[in-house]
Amino acid sequence: MSFDHIVAAEKVAAVAATNAERVDRDSTFPQEALEVARETGLLGLLSSQRRGGRGLGLRAACEVVERVARECGSTAMVLTMHYCGASAIEAHGNDAERQAIARGEHLATLAFSEAGSRSHFWAPVGSAEPSGGGVALTATKSWVTSATHADVYVWSSRGLGGGDGCTLWQVPAGADGLRTHGGFDGLGLRGNDSLPVKATGALVDLDSCMGKDGEGLAIMLGVVLPVFSLLSAAGSIGFMEAAVVATCRHATSTRHQHLGSSLADLPTIRAYIARIRIDTDKTRALWMDAIAAVEAGREDATLRVLESKAATGEAATAVLDTAMRVCGGAAFRREVGVERRFRDARAATVMAPTTDQLYDFIGRILCGMDLFD
Repeated sequence: MSFDHIVAAEKVAAVAATNAERVDRDSTFPQEALEVARETGLLGLLSSQRRGGRGLGLRAACEVVERVARECGSTAMVLTMHYCGASAIEAHGNDAERQAIARGEHLATLAFSEAGSRSHFWAPVGSAEPSGGGVALTATKSWVTSATHADVYVWSSRGLGGGDGCTLWQVPAGADGLRTHGGFDGLGLRGNDSLPVKATGALVDLDSCMGKDGEGLAIMLGVVLPVFSLLSAAGSIGFMEAAVVATCRHATSTRHQHLGSSLADLPTIRAYIARIRIDTDKTRALWMDAIAAVEAGREDATLRVLESKAATGEAATAVLDTAMRVCGGAAFRREVGVERRFRDARAATVMAPTTDQLYDFIGRILCGMDLFD
């Protein structure tokens, strides 16, 4: 029997919707929704069938994240980072970890951003030094989603022994020398358990190296960046879809009793609603074309991927701004269903590569320049 990822996503979305307000209010990790994702096989979505996974591709992951994001941004972000880590491990990890992810036993995440290089994820300053037949990792990672809940980190460092380039490592979350700091009390995505993680001589085996030493950037750009960018866009589109529904519901159900009319009877309100529907549809079309470009190996695939993350992040911010405006003072109340998405939507523009960095990358491609000099 073939696996229906849409049905599985609906099951996760139902649990995520039930818990979304609590997850946001209390900064609680969405464990219940993740358990459903595990039980339904969604954690192994991108893993090969011969290892016990579902063997589906990026389009399926995008559809899952978009559906879940309509209900809970934190759950969608945890899934996004899991799929990013899982895709890198499926391509370059060891077989034991590939199988653990395929079976849904392990939750993965990325550990790229560092305090020293900030959003320039491609330039880690942390070290990897030979140590007793293994490798000692030292770094301060500034933001790691699912930091205290993940089982494995895809970790970046400078080349082994201070060599050129960057290297990726498959690091067990329980490795000696790893320590998380504090708790997450952010503006949005409040349940995604994003914390700093510090490695002080954390020991890993040499076979934890993903790909060849010094070639981590190629994996970042060739494997992780398309997955992260398109899943980030999926989250933004999910927020927009939820905002359109909530705004229409509020506009049609809220009435001026003294006039005997609803908000939707006002042409200005209908125009605002039309605009957020159009903005959502425009960026969805670009996102879907980017997915198609990656699947077909088109020459413009990288351009479309970068455009998609930039456009959806900007559009989601604008759409949620308009939704707040249409719903007025009521939008500041949780039950209207707008203010949580308003806060969650802002993360996409500042998650590396940030929107400003994306504009530079896109401009470089259009001008025939390398992304990195």
